[in-house]
Amino acid sequence: MQTISVQKPNAPEPPKFTSIPEERLHRKQRLAAALRLFSRYGFDEGIAGHITARDPETPEHFWVNPFGMHFGLIRVSDLILVNQEGEVILGDRPVNRAAFAIHSQIHAARPDVVAAAHAHSIYGKSWSSLGRLLDPLTQDACAFYQDHSLFDDYTGVVLDPQEGQRIAQTLGTNKAIILKNHGLLTVGHSVDEAAWWFTTMERSCQAQLLAEAAGKPSPIKHEYAEIAHTQVGSHNLGWFSFQPLYEMIVRQEPDLLE
Repeated sequence: MQTISVQKPNAPEPPKFTSIPEERLHRKQRLAAALRLFSRYGFDEGIAGHITARDPETPEHFWVNPFGMHFGLIRVSDLILVNQEGEVILGDRPVNRAAFAIHSQIHAARPDVVAAAHAHSIYGKSWSSLGRLLDPLTQDACAFYQDHSLFDDYTGVVLDPQEGQRIAQTLGTNKAIILKNHGLLTVGHSVDEAAWWFTTMERSCQAQLLAEAAGKPSPIKHEYAEIAHTQVGSHNLGWFSFQPLYEMIVRQEPDLLE
């Protein structure tokens, strides 16, 4: 009997780069696009919120949105580069002190993390006031099953790097952390991944708030939640899930690449 060989399609993977400038530009383009998307989804709240991307040549430095600039206006050329002392070394706008205090410590504690995202989104900050981890109520929420932390010690706006260090320690090796009475923070091996985890975590907070308002939700059993986590919570899937959003926002708002 003849055996028919069926070729499986190649799994999508993040791009590889041949030069540092190429990789830097790619990260900055993704960062500007993520900020535009956060604006479109209503994650912005005045001057609050920031997304950072580690520089590929100088890993202790990171690119970040300028303090006080609306997410919906940010272009690649507007991004600023900040060093490990919180000094702006490229760009002509100031850095958000809270962005430096939190993100510098996360990047320092997690060499694997290329990007971190934090914003005061409505459902994330609402859920954070409960001081609870998310339950595995949906397949999407399973991306965070046993893979997110709770920082339950709110003491005001985070301006001290030592407070950022405590947040980084609580985050541990997880992909996300709920900052009690504050909001959500997610990390990833790419800007794409960090931005996607924030987006789907915000929606998972919304889903759980709605479910609990309507009745008593039935969570996914532990063994199945663990399986689902391996299926929907991988680094590559986080990266890939962002690609349609990137293509959409670049086509609709191409000026972000300037």
